[in-house]
Amino acid sequence: QVQLVESGGGLVQTGGSLRLSCAASRRTFGVYAMGWSRQAPGKEREIVARITWNTGSTYYADSVKGRFTISRDNAKNTIYLQMNSLKPEDTAVYYCNAGPLRDQVGDYWGQGTQVTVSS
Repeated sequence: QVQLVESGGGLVQTGGSLRLSCAASRRTFGVYAMGWSRQAPGKEREIVARITWNTGSTYYADSVKGRFTISRDNAKNTIYLQMNSLKPEDTAVYYCNAGPLRDQVGDYWGQGTQVTVSS
């Protein structure tokens, strides 16, 4: 089992920035990528960004390209999501996720952290 603990959500004005962190309790066989998904009220959960542990290869949803940056610290088993130029439509619960593939969510989920962007 892998536990994922997120931090860094909050309330920010349009155009502002936030940085999310997700720490994994350990690295384990079958977990080669981590990332962030989000779910807004009344909408389906969607992938925001993902990154592989070994090469750092990244994937971004079109809606966040150029504004969000995902990164990793292998020594700390931690990933980060730097969110700049935030928009009200970025408001959602952001979930950390871990699994085998870069472009798909895996089986491990964090508890979620709320990001609210006020207009």
